[in-house]
Amino acid sequence: MATIREGDKGVLLVVDMQVRVVKDAWDAPRIIGNVASAVARARAEGVPVIWVQHSDGELPHGSPAWQWAPPLAPAEGEVRIDKRFNSSFEQTPLEGELARLGASHITLAGAATNWCIRATAYGALERGYDLTLVKDAHTTGTMALDDGTKIEAENVIRELNIAMTWLEYPGRANTAAAAAELTFKPPVRPASASA
Repeated sequence: MATIREGDKGVLLVVDMQVRVVKDAWDAPRIIGNVASAVARARAEGVPVIWVQHSDGELPHGSPAWQWAPPLAPAEGEVRIDKRFNSSFEQTPLEGELARLGASHITLAGAATNWCIRATAYGALERGYDLTLVKDAHTTGTMALDDGTKIEAENVIRELNIAMTWLEYPGRANTAAAAAELTFKPPVRPASASA
């Protein structure tokens, strides 16, 4: 069983909002705007913003494609995490940074919904954090499968929003909220979800 994170300190985790990642993503300009709005709100409320940036063979560290999608950019002093795997927790210093900040609640935004956002969301819950997925601040591209079937990006996004609203983990709470509604307070843990 996961160690339940106590307290009510939160962070905003912005994952992979990079030029190449969002280039062909569904409704990217609106999503980027919503992420920027969530970042501005977090900064105004004194909530730490952590920026996670992916690199691999198709997304070389430091390349133009690897850069943050404008107008997104970390501010001076904000934590930056480099990652190589889908989950922002795997082989990164993220857990140490969350511990240093005393965080128990993660508000999550970014790309791509079906890969790094999903893996990071489940990774957070499995590690005992409360989670709020910013339901209009994550995106992905439509998936074309080998058999000709297409899974539309909008449906992938909708499915993860639903999952993060209805999943239950003992001792943790999770939800999905629109960028305009963010409070950065942890969701209320259900009484039946004791540790």
